[in-house]
Amino acid sequence: MPTQLDGARVLIATSNTGVEHDELIVPLNGLRERGALVVHAALKNEPVHTFRHDLDPAATVQPDIALGEVDPGKIDLLVIPGGTVNADKLRIDESARELVRTLAAAGTPIAAICHGPWLLVDAGVLPGMTLTSYASLRTDIENAGGKWMDEPVVRTEYDDWTLITSRKPDDLPDFIDAITDLLASRGRSSAWRRSLG
Repeated sequence: MPTQLDGARVLIATSNTGVEHDELIVPLNGLRERGALVVHAALKNEPVHTFRHDLDPAATVQPDIALGEVDPGKIDLLVIPGGTVNADKLRIDESARELVRTLAAAGTPIAAICHGPWLLVDAGVLPGMTLTSYASLRTDIENAGGKWMDEPVVRTEYDDWTLITSRKPDDLPDFIDAITDLLASRGRSSAWRRSLG
């Protein structure tokens, strides 16, 4: 399993505060352990403050780059962690919305967990998609044209675009396995970090 994702280029996008700790750290470390080249981009290339259950401060994490520096053509999959404040900040950021729209139009998979799908709502990419999220997002998702399900992980494809979603930190093992299965089936390989120049 450690080399299962050898060379796959994964971007994790967050704001700089209110990020659910495990939804950032567990995919970041887990996908790296499986061989992916994972880059963490935040709205600003400044420390990211993570929390547990939105309330309890956790680790501060230094991102690799700012979101505005990302080249969408050099991403094999985007991961959007949750955290209510994190997702709320991402959903109102035009660069984050545009990145999602660009990736969806190109058929680049996106994986979002917990409150992460809020960004997908505001990017306008949910019509025709079936997904899950933290339960409180159900109405927003349905109003945005998506179909909501209460499952640990939902993988859906529409118009040559794949979306993977999960509900909460407890679903992280299923979430990471679904990402791994998708990337391994695509078998892409490149040097993401070197490509940043």
